[in-house]
Amino acid sequence: MGKGRQAGAPHPLCVRYNHDVAVQNRIRKVQKRDRSLVPFDQGRIVHAILRAARSVGGFALDLLPGVNDRLFAYGDDEHIAEFLSDVVITVLNRDPRHWVANFPPTIEEIQDTVLHVLRSFGFVTVADAYECWRWGKYWVRVGAITLDQFVGNGYPSPFHDEILAWNRDHGCDTVDGLNAIVRSGRLPDLVAAATERYERSVDEAAEEILRRIERGDDLRMIWISGPSSSGKTTTTVKLTARLGKEGLQFLMLNLDDYFWPLVEHPTDWLNDRNFETPEALDIQAINRHLRALLEGETVEKPIYSFKEGRHVGTKPVRLKKGHILLLDCLHGLYPPLTAGIERECMFRLYIEAANMLYEGDGASERLTQFTDVRLLRRMLRDVQHRNHPPLQTLLHWHYVRSGELFSIIPLMGLADHVVNGGMPFDLPVLKPFFVPDGIWPRPEEVAPYDSFLDARIRYRRITNLLSQVAGLTLWEAEDHGLIPGDHLVREFIGGSTLRIPHNE
Repeated sequence: MGKGRQAGAPHPLCVRYNHDVAVQNRIRKVQKRDRSLVPFDQGRIVHAILRAARSVGGFALDLLPGVNDRLFAYGDDEHIAEFLSDVVITVLNRDPRHWVANFPPTIEEIQDTVLHVLRSFGFVTVADAYECWRWGKYWVRVGAITLDQFVGNGYPSPFHDEILAWNRDHGCDTVDGLNAIVRSGRLPDLVAAATERYERSVDEAAEEILRRIERGDDLRMIWISGPSSSGKTTTTVKLTARLGKEGLQFLMLNLDDYFWPLVEHPTDWLNDRNFETPEALDIQAINRHLRALLEGETVEKPIYSFKEGRHVGTKPVRLKKGHILLLDCLHGLYPPLTAGIERECMFRLYIEAANMLYEGDGASERLTQFTDVRLLRRMLRDVQHRNHPPLQTLLHWHYVRSGELFSIIPLMGLADHVVNGGMPFDLPVLKPFFVPDGIWPRPEEVAPYDSFLDARIRYRRITNLLSQVAGLTLWEAEDHGLIPGDHLVREFIGGSTLRIPHNE
């Protein structure tokens, strides 16, 4: 007899995981980015998933009773990663094209599937870490950023460590500590200290810009970029006011006018559209117009009607001699926007609403998600100024995160200056606008979308967080004596004494 398989050895086309359960795998090869073929290696999938989980403190950070708690019966993080890798293989094998040796799945297809599996089992934080790492490595490969500018999973970083240290020094690094400050009447002192820190950071940005001009740099363009609802518009207003006092003049270009017509934005299963990706904008037209303006030419800037969902005309625009182009844009760090434009003529400011806050008394070492604060900020702004129902913002947020993790957060290393638009008192100030009688969606409103895990998980997490936070009253939140009229948070809660263009 010929040499056969050793007794008990797994079949080469099967994958074996815990409890002696096998998953059939007909995929023998993987297509690399250069189109070469290499042997399929499940271990690489396990390693990538495990690295993402460990980078955020393990899968337990995403443990959700009733969603994925039964998976933890598989044991430690390594065994959970092995199980998830088996599911990835199962999904990949559903496409019979992948069974053909010369047409196997690509690395990108495998990474897409990993993300799909992680999110399908409710591992949202791990998926975000995996996605940020994935796109960061992509931007390194194409030369958009250097390894020194690579931000890994997006956190932690020296920027976040500095915020956590400040919060610890001021007793607001935990929910319990923040509640004690609110209940003891010490919030005005925290507001004043945090506001001074933010204003000083804007001062430093203005000083950096002026230094570059003084040393002879041909600075022609300023970008204010960062994730949704991080405070870009208020920061833009404050920065230009400082620079205006020094004699600088600006041409502000509204890049929202470059959105593709609505008919070119397909709707999804929720009848929603993805406006959060840079491809929602006519990137080539923006780049062409930016380069023309810097050459002193006049361009016909489109005029976009959001009411009609299309371009309704154009307006001639020209950059006057000595003026600086000013651009407030989510995707200002996205390399195709500035292709062909010299790095030396640009200043890039990045703003993120990052506030490092531990749950409870901090003993669990679980950080709350500061992205949830941005969701609350945007939900409140959408209700007040865009007539969007709160539930719509919640259901749309997965598009927001996907765009951030592709073309915003992984590129933050390109910024010349970083501002923290997050405030340690955000949650107490926001709470009265949401619960108990505010705009936070009721359980019965969310129930029809229970199978949409992204919204379900965020809803449950934020509901739980709001229940733990000691909130102000609406009267206190609206009091300009506590929160000044020109404060960044007023861009979202209302009552701003500044002119906020997108709120008009």
